[in-house]
Amino acid sequence: MMGLMLHANAKALIKRQQYKDALEVLTMGEEAFSLCNPKVIEMVDNVSILQIDMVWCYFMLHDISWLSVAGIRLAKAREGIERAHGKESSRMRVLQGGRYPELALYLRLELLEGVVAYHNGQLQKSKEALTAAQAKYAQLQVPDETLSLLISMGYKARDAKRALRMSNQDVGSAVDFLVEEKAKKELKHQEDLRRQQEILEQKKYGITPLRKPMDLQKLNELVSIGFEKELAAEALRRNENDTQKALDDLINPETNSVMQIDIESRKRKRLRQAASSASEELVAMGFPRAIVDEALRMFGTQEQALNHLLEQPDANAVVASENPLVPSLSTSGLDAGQGLGMSLEEDGEGPSAMQEVKDRDAEMEDELTGELLKGDAYSDYDIDVTLEGEAINEYLAKLAG
Repeated sequence: MMGLMLHANAKALIKRQQYKDALEVLTMGEEAFSLCNPKVIEMVDNVSILQIDMVWCYFMLHDISWLSVAGIRLAKAREGIERAHGKESSRMRVLQGGRYPELALYLRLELLEGVVAYHNGQLQKSKEALTAAQAKYAQLQVPDETLSLLISMGYKARDAKRALRMSNQDVGSAVDFLVEEKAKKELKHQEDLRRQQEILEQKKYGITPLRKPMDLQKLNELVSIGFEKELAAEALRRNENDTQKALDDLINPETNSVMQIDIESRKRKRLRQAASSASEELVAMGFPRAIVDEALRMFGTQEQALNHLLEQPDANAVVASENPLVPSLSTSGLDAGQGLGMSLEEDGEGPSAMQEVKDRDAEMEDELTGELLKGDAYSDYDIDVTLEGEAINEYLAKLAG
């Protein structure tokens, strides 16, 4: 998984033409893949594509020192792809329903093989590779009339072009591809929403002593037999998601009472923390503390209290006199609802150094995972090939010169 996430992140960097940074991430990805089961790696083309992406970065950086390793990487990449895709991509053709998603990938591979051969003085080998790449480049060019036909059906130009390339310019197959992709995206969207709701619910009930998230399936089982959800969640949380132990605590009057007291205690603590945080934020805006505390007691929420304070005569004058550094509230652009909702999840003790490290790790993991989730099954093969076409012409001209 780490190798896939790093590779996805590197591909995003390549799209932004940050080739040096991408190369560093690809190197980490290669190391992550090296820790995987070799038998599994042999069955897929991920590592081979990563090797091609590394050589592409060498090429785009115009670094001649990469020649010594580029040829080795490309040889490994071709061997791995042919093993994963089958002879003449026969396995790929079966898996993809007769489509040709890998064509652009082979184009880039053959271009890079031709470039490496050229700089190594193997001119005939270079010409053969570049000629093969040129043929694939021509095959990937989408006729305007065919593209216009799909656009007239309501498809976006980029999606239509991609579908035609994947389908070897067959309109019927391209339409089928577009319909299938739309259905997949909708299904993924629904699954993402469901998972997001699950994560939010898990956060609501907290983690176990061993820092495991709440098992929502087991929670729903306890709720289905009549237990109150918040109480059932607390029982599972205390018992590391062990249903039987949680059930024992729920039917035991003594432990049941203790759990209810703890739940209420945490609720009161969160409310106190929220009120304290809201008070401090309003005071920081320049309102006198006594007026702020009274407004919070009257209205209960930070948003309503702030609205009340702003409605008072000469509110800006009071703020300015209390704190001349605070700008006029009418133009400060403050979000009246911000602060209270955020403070509900805080424990009031301030983050420790260890927690900050965990937060940074989580942020990095989210970034890497985000790039992976934004991708699709064809992202490795969906290459624009404009730069490749220019490079093919450049090196064929050098060979002819």
